[in-house]
Amino acid sequence: MIRRLVPLLAALLLALTGSGQAQAAGYRYWSFWEYDAGHWTYATQGPATARPADGAVQGFRFSVSEDSGDSAKPRGAVSFPAICARTPAQEGKKRVALVLDFGTAADAPSGETPPTRRTVCARVSDDGTTADALASVAKPLRYDTNALLCAIGGYPRQGCGEQVSGGKKPTGAAKGGTRDSGPSVGLFAGAGAVALLGAAAVWQARRRRHG
Repeated sequence: MIRRLVPLLAALLLALTGSGQAQAAGYRYWSFWEYDAGHWTYATQGPATARPADGAVQGFRFSVSEDSGDSAKPRGAVSFPAICARTPAQEGKKRVALVLDFGTAADAPSGETPPTRRTVCARVSDDGTTADALASVAKPLRYDTNALLCAIGGYPRQGCGEQVSGGKKPTGAAKGGTRDSGPSVGLFAGAGAVALLGAAAVWQARRRRHG
């Protein structure tokens, strides 16, 4: 019986861990980030509702990911004084430093080349949103009917959160939303299969020694 169980569990383990990962390529989209105390964190709301304070640093990154939990962060050095050095403060206005990371060639849609990462200082009214700041410095912007940010500075020319392969649709993107977290069911099942395989191997080895 144990000889039949081992290959069965091995097949189960492969199905849960190998093929599942191969299919989870995810979606291509712009993600929205906030920078604080030297770290990027995934934004908990969308740019249309976020109202950053004067001196805030926010970022956008174009990439392919399964969900907000594994989404790529904006790259490169970040400093509000450096980004906004040439944009003087004005009464009744606030300055927001934006990092626009257009991603890598591997994440680019077919036939398109990502522009070079850039930083820019936006000056908007005191009650302005991140979307207002972005619109003031990075047009043309493109949104879909569900208010998902599709393009910054005209990139990409087409598409909006399209599926690249298998995987679930991102819950955050540049609309905002909460960050997914926690291990998947497949991970627990795979770990259980590993434990069963190990127990089966030990039992069989002992049986042979005492047989």
